Amino acid sequence: MEIVFRNLFYPEKQAVIFALKGVIAMAMALTVALALNLDRPYWALVSAIFLQMRPESGLVVEKAICQIVGTIIGGLFGIFLLTQFASYPYVALGVLTLWLGLNSALSAMVRQANFVYAFAMAAVTSEIIVLLVMASPSTASSQAVFDVAQARVSEIIIGSICAGIVSHLFWPVKVKDSLQKQSQSVINQTLHYLVTELDTAGSHEARHKQIDGIMATLGIVSEDSSAVTYEGPKGPGRSRAANQLCQKVLSLLALVQIFGRLQRRHSELMTPALTQLLDQLRAAFIRIAESSDFDYCLEQVKILRRDLAEYRANNNIDAPFDSHMLNVGADITADLTVLLRAYKALEERDSTLLNAPSMMSYRDPLAGLAIGLRTSVVFLIGACIWVGTGSSAALMIMILPVIFSIMLARLPLMVLKVVLKRLLIGVIVATVVALFFALNLLSQSTGQLEILLLVLAGPYFIGLLLLFDRQTLPYGLGFCIPFSILVSPSRDMSRAFSIDTTLSSAMAIFTGVCILFWVFHLITGPSVQLLVHRIFKTTYQDLLEMNQQSSPAAWYNRRMADRLLRLTNYDQGSKSRAITDLALTALNLGHVSIRLHSICESMAGKRPTSLDVWQRSLAKAFLSASKGKHDPRFENASKALYDELSSLVGESNQLEAIQGMFLRINLTFERSAEAIAAQKV
Repeated sequence: MEIVFRNLFYPEKQAVIFALKGVIAMAMALTVALALNLDRPYWALVSAIFLQMRPESGLVVEKAICQIVGTIIGGLFGIFLLTQFASYPYVALGVLTLWLGLNSALSAMVRQANFVYAFAMAAVTSEIIVLLVMASPSTASSQAVFDVAQARVSEIIIGSICAGIVSHLFWPVKVKDSLQKQSQSVINQTLHYLVTELDTAGSHEARHKQIDGIMATLGIVSEDSSAVTYEGPKGPGRSRAANQLCQKVLSLLALVQIFGRLQRRHSELMTPALTQLLDQLRAAFIRIAESSDFDYCLEQVKILRRDLAEYRANNNIDAPFDSHMLNVGADITADLTVLLRAYKALEERDSTLLNAPSMMSYRDPLAGLAIGLRTSVVFLIGACIWVGTGSSAALMIMILPVIFSIMLARLPLMVLKVVLKRLLIGVIVATVVALFFALNLLSQSTGQLEILLLVLAGPYFIGLLLLFDRQTLPYGLGFCIPFSILVSPSRDMSRAFSIDTTLSSAMAIFTGVCILFWVFHLITGPSVQLLVHRIFKTTYQDLLEMNQQSSPAAWYNRRMADRLLRLTNYDQGSKSRAITDLALTALNLGHVSIRLHSICESMAGKRPTSLDVWQRSLAKAFLSASKGKHDPRFENASKALYDELSSLVGESNQLEAIQGMFLRINLTFERSAEAIAAQKV
């Protein structure tokens, strides 16, 4: 509550601007809706509120597009459902339940919050249309169905357009600014992590705390990268740069762990050459991390690359393992160079930067099924209450909880408890303010639009101040949306004030959120262990298929990114963090496999026959490690591939580096299997 009072009485300048923009957008939406004589203009207000949660122009445009598309699809389905099953209301409710569950399940298959919102609007728009028509069966007709659908779609689209216009005209905030800030933050976090990972005195907890921070920031960068596309001609280039930045950060995390694990757990392999290599890398990372000058940082990376090349040329690196680790160091410097260039491209167009694809959402049908089932159950409970009581207020039990069920589905249960409790507090405050302030004043007014806007501006301004801060956002959301529904602003408010109707609606909203709270407790979805196993099983399949793709590196990176974010979140409660380590290993294995295929074909002039066997053994060894078991067949497959390459090309430095690579991977599998087995115990 201390944060609530601080945001209300000592708000930041950005929060005040945010709230003013929201009030202007909602005033514009309400004015247009009333001018068009729409019968429920408060849905235009609700639409504008949802678009205010992220005020950046690109995000507002993206969410407006998603909202409009979802609304149109939902409106068309609502019309179809009523035209086909108007005479069979229970069948219509059943089909509507399936539609809501389907959209909720599909929302679990996308990553960006705006795309999730599109599915929420497709579900809720059809729900509103069907329920409002069914609530008045005596007046139901084809024309009535069309009128209701047209009004609902129009109200939501009006709110979207007004919010978009205000976002661009009044104190505009750009996604590119926040994207540059978050990108700079994640680069700094990554550089400090590189230093910590190579520090022998660093602690396990400190390393993984830094990884958690990197992953959280990386998720924000990835989500904003799609919205920046809508901000001018440079937008698509910035989006590609952000995607490239995300991929290189992940690659650096995976590569530097090779050195960190080596010096912590296999000190017997640390030769003087490797010790000198790690000292060079650590010193360079410290210099780069301490500087904010882009040109200086890029120059330091170039110097490091040159030093490594000279070190290899001036020293006879005969040991296979040392040769391989020197290659890993060169890969780190190459990725760091591209990372810095990607950050620079967020400000200046860089036509030479590779067109990196965006993250691909990890799609787990089992998790989607659980989320869809939860939404369907929430709706069915509300439908049973509505059918049993016949109260029009009971409609609110079915509508708002469905929206919240879809939008909050990905939150961990502990976080969800806090969010729903704060939503309930917001509902209670909205009821009090609506009864004793807004409706009391508006019922005595003469119906003038100016007075209506003036009375509503204060409560909305307060609610939006809370909506600005992520910690108090549930309070603001729980206040603004119920307040809009309870007040139901219209041209003539003198006949709108009814204490019993308002209290009934408020109780229905409160009951609906309580039902949602308990449904989330009862239907928790698949266990974390099962979800982790399914992600690793999918990664195993990708390791088998990746080298059949036209661009295996880009294909594998974009599929692994979202999995890494999920696995890191799943693993935050453990002490060993074995799952996070194995996830980073999986990312590195893909890069190693791609590099090995290229080297083998270049050395031998053809594809070695044992290479496919080695690839299958690699994938199986990874899957075994994810179950806490070590698969000795990988070592045998590596020996067979090495022997075949030796017979084809004879002795070479590259062949010795490959042997070192096999040794390092086998050690990683042994260590990962032990860590996973220990965590299960």
